[in-house]
Amino acid sequence: MKLANPLQYPLAVLAGGIFLIGGARFGRLPAAIAIPGAAVIATAGAAVLKSQQPDKVELANKSVNREFQQVRQQAVALGARANELNAEATKVLTDSDQIELLGVVQYACDRTQELPQKIDELALRLDSNNALLSVDNLERQLKQAEAKVRNSKGVAQEQWGKLANSLKRNISLAQQGEDARQAQLANLSTLIAESGGVLQQLQNKLRTADLTSAIAADELRELSDEFKGFQENVDVLIT
Repeated sequence: MKLANPLQYPLAVLAGGIFLIGGARFGRLPAAIAIPGAAVIATAGAAVLKSQQPDKVELANKSVNREFQQVRQQAVALGARANELNAEATKVLTDSDQIELLGVVQYACDRTQELPQKIDELALRLDSNNALLSVDNLERQLKQAEAKVRNSKGVAQEQWGKLANSLKRNISLAQQGEDARQAQLANLSTLIAESGGVLQQLQNKLRTADLTSAIAADELRELSDEFKGFQENVDVLIT
């Protein structure tokens, strides 16, 4: 059980307050029992609530940690927006009998909601063995991206091309003995921001499109695939 400050957990304070008021008014407990009892309940409640929260990941390097925390906040916000989109799509596409399209949108949203956890796992590797500073690792990521460039078309090919160029710059930094972690996190930040833009387009289209139209359904599918493509880009950077 983790120790926690009850003042940071309103529900725990509320539980203690209910015990204090109820015990004093209805149970007629003396103050010498009611007050310490309320404090114990609030403290225990805060400890339980804190134990249910994941530990916050912190990196030893302050500059890299600052960049990481910003990227993680972006990922959490994007995940929340993806959850909203998922709920909207479930209602709208189910009502319009577009079940196959709903599956495409839901898959992209589910992948997005996994992003904060994946970034936390990346941070632990960054701190433990500087995995992203390895030229070999960066070159492996570059090969993946270049293979995707060759096997993709249109928007997807453009996305993979941008990632490949970013990885080339990071390899150059690492070969010069520079810390490439911030550059790699900056790449993640850019991908998340661009992914957010596509999510917004997808949400707008979902709200305004005539879903009885095959053209509108195809446009939604293309946006969903583009959105999913950003998640695949992210996967290359964090594995």
